[in-house]
Amino acid sequence: MGFRDEAAGYFHKAVKLNPDFSDAKENFYRVANWLVERWHFIMLNDTKRNTIYNAAIQKAVCLGSRSVLDIGAGTGILSMFAKKAGAHSVYACELSKTMYELACDVVAANKMEAGIKLLHMKSLDIEIPKHIPERVSLVVTETVDAGLFGEGIVESLIHAWEHLLLQPKTKGESCNCEKYGKVIPASAVIFGMAVECAEIRRQHRVGIKDIAGIHLPTNVKFQSPAYSSVDAEETVEPYTTEKMSRVPGGYLALTECFEIMTVDFNNLQELKSLATKKPGKIGIPVIKEGILDAIMVWFVLQLDDEHSLSTSPSEETCWEQAVYPVQDLTDYWIKPGDHVMMEVSCQDCYLRIQSISVLDLECQMDVARSFTQNKDLLSLGNEAELCSALANLQTSKPDAVEQTCVLESTEIALLNNIPYHEGFKMAMSKVLSSLTPEKLYQTMDTHCQNEMSSGTGQSNTVQNILEPFYVLDVSEGFSILPLIAGTLGHVKPYSSVEKDQHRIALDLISEANHFPKETLEFWLRHVEDESAMLQRPKSDKLWSIIILDVIEPSGLIQQEIMEKAAISRCLLQSGGKIFPQYVLMFGLLVESQTLLEENAVQGTERTLGLNIAPFINQFQVPIRVFLDLSSLPCIPLSKPVELLRLDLMTPYLNTSEREVKVHICKSGRVTAIPFWYHMYLDEEIRLDTSSEASHWKQAAVVLDNPIQVEMGEELVLSVQHHKSNVSITVKQ
Repeated sequence: MGFRDEAAGYFHKAVKLNPDFSDAKENFYRVANWLVERWHFIMLNDTKRNTIYNAAIQKAVCLGSRSVLDIGAGTGILSMFAKKAGAHSVYACELSKTMYELACDVVAANKMEAGIKLLHMKSLDIEIPKHIPERVSLVVTETVDAGLFGEGIVESLIHAWEHLLLQPKTKGESCNCEKYGKVIPASAVIFGMAVECAEIRRQHRVGIKDIAGIHLPTNVKFQSPAYSSVDAEETVEPYTTEKMSRVPGGYLALTECFEIMTVDFNNLQELKSLATKKPGKIGIPVIKEGILDAIMVWFVLQLDDEHSLSTSPSEETCWEQAVYPVQDLTDYWIKPGDHVMMEVSCQDCYLRIQSISVLDLECQMDVARSFTQNKDLLSLGNEAELCSALANLQTSKPDAVEQTCVLESTEIALLNNIPYHEGFKMAMSKVLSSLTPEKLYQTMDTHCQNEMSSGTGQSNTVQNILEPFYVLDVSEGFSILPLIAGTLGHVKPYSSVEKDQHRIALDLISEANHFPKETLEFWLRHVEDESAMLQRPKSDKLWSIIILDVIEPSGLIQQEIMEKAAISRCLLQSGGKIFPQYVLMFGLLVESQTLLEENAVQGTERTLGLNIAPFINQFQVPIRVFLDLSSLPCIPLSKPVELLRLDLMTPYLNTSEREVKVHICKSGRVTAIPFWYHMYLDEEIRLDTSSEASHWKQAAVVLDNPIQVEMGEELVLSVQHHKSNVSITVKQ
């Protein structure tokens, strides 16, 4: 319903009232990031970033900037730096209720509540003298995201210069800074690089034409949300963010690093022109041949003339990089001599990199290598537009329906996951062929009796008499498993996709694969509400196969999965199956400083002596999700062990609690227990959520107190399973 922060706040209160109430705890853990995003921990642990900001603020205050406004204060760390540096008056505004309350506690604990005035509001709503008595001489802020502008820094600084800051000092003046306004950071330079990266490709481009016997037609185009147009009704972030130094499989630079734009935060006119400026064209020479997958972006934040911070992937930094996936080229292979062309602008508070194409110098025309999506999205030259229109006329059928289908990156990675689809096809085929003889026998029997009694010698084909097999797919999001089921004989598959564009896409794929018109049904059209999702297709029919989504893309077990499995078992025909039939959870012990730092602020040293850790660490969660185990910086201290079995077909095999002995094969400090799953569709066919092809990520339990272990020792883990919540603790 959109009240995410409020819901998260109530879960937090419920946990405070009853710390042992496991349902409230699980719900709180799942939504904690909405209250306090995980990057707060990582940033506060970044000593280098804290030291450089502190030095720049100290310098400004010493030079006379004695009245300070901190925009987007978070925990209040920058405000406290200013107070400690000797600022007379410090004001701080924070929009998030949770972060504002947290900052109040932090400031009080550091005995600065008298010197820092905290405001629970947007900086755009601050008025003089209503909220602060007069204009300030210094604004400090770190409202920058991986793409620099995404947290609204341009809009808030335009407003600050117009309403909250003293006038800027003109060049050559060297009088008292107290009389003039300035901003930290002073400026920024944005850099980019074209890269080849198989992991980004896997999550943003469907790279296959046939999936387990289903052909994907050219009139269905899949795109990730990062590719939505500026004209879309809601503003979508036009990039994803990745820690590129940790991306599985790494990346290859195809161009030199290039400058995209510079921005002076102390120049009001420049800030105003940024939002209205027409997109600028950039062309970058290619230095290495490879597949063009993305434009990777980072920036250098110049806090003043002496202090700067870089978010480059080659730096040890808390920052991720902004990634603009390349989509919609006819050919992604580039080589030295080519130029990567793009248009760059700052629209709707975002750095936008659009119309990415390749200029092949041999052809002298970029249209030869890129083709336009909607005409209004690209502002190519007239010549290019004409050629493109001609090319489209030659290739498209006059009446072909085109459908653009926007999928989440995990859904695109799922489409690219061949073993998943092949595994399901094989498992479904086995179940259906095991059911056929029994059905065939019954049908033939009654058919013969009818023929004898009517005396006709004519025989319909068995296919016409047979009831179809009913297959229901209730996996989350976009799934082509119902279409794969439709290729396995006399099957009536039901899909539970919700979005209209996804239904149209499935219909078009179905048509392209020459399915009879009524083969595929959309189940939600037949049920009044989602709670009836698993009911029978008709009162007297039962399902042959029900496909459930057991594991979330994040690496956690889906909520209410055991309840769904219990209903599903009642709705199966004799010999029918739920997929997966059972799931094994595996884990291992690791030492990982990275996981510790991403989970909790490590003492006062990181925050330069300020007492912040106990307050923000109330919002730490014991389980870290969306991990890539293959590239996580960690040292394994044990071999993988089986932690838990979840059986969806035979529930009496499940236990709510078990102890697991783990043999230590390397001495070190156990800081976390990463875990993943083997999903058994049947006894022979299993899917591994930690495999290279997996669209699932992994998760890890992070220990509050690391445990020192020696090689040869045994550690006992207590694994408890309640509904979809699994907790793992170390028995001392």
